Amino acid sequence: MKKLLFIIVIFLLKSCHDDVVPKPKAQLRLTYPEAQYKNKTLPLPFSFKINTLSDSVIVKPIRNDKDSKAINIVYPKLKGTIYLTYKPINKDTTQLKQYLIDAQNFTHEHTKIADEIIEQPFENDKTSVYGMFYEVGGNAASQSQFYVTDSVNHFLSGSLYFYAKPNYDSILPAADYLKNDIKKLMETITWQ
Repeated sequence: MKKLLFIIVIFLLKSCHDDVVPKPKAQLRLTYPEAQYKNKTLPLPFSFKINTLSDSVIVKPIRNDKDSKAINIVYPKLKGTIYLTYKPINKDTTQLKQYLIDAQNFTHEHTKIADEIIEQPFENDKTSVYGMFYEVGGNAASQSQFYVTDSVNHFLSGSLYFYAKPNYDSILPAADYLKNDIKKLMETITWQ
């Protein structure tokens, strides 16, 4: 009888036990204000629209090249910056070809770490703006890169960087938000 009672107790203890189910990890939900764009005129041979969330645009000459400029569009709330490089084209098609090769090589350097690189051509005949937008997937240092040109006088390239170690899942909401700002810049650029 004791043996039977012991078996019943063991059976009840085993049958009353719930399966352990781990709690799913909580995901941080980041929301950003709807983008509002304003025209930005700087001491440059082009203008464009910029998100009001950016608190500053810094323009500096590039060392050893008085006509080229480095432009930083700073987003402190997102802890990121869009870095632009402007170079004039001196009516030399080999110079434009070299700028294009350099921009493409710079993007393709990320293939060592990136999961994918999606190329999206951009063309606006009305404003003479032609270029390429690259969306870089994975834990690459830069999530978005681009270049635009009028094919005659102007060449502008840019890339997005965050002030943190690349972790694709963590920076994805901010990267998507700023990707739209880069596309807006490409769509609204006007050469002088």
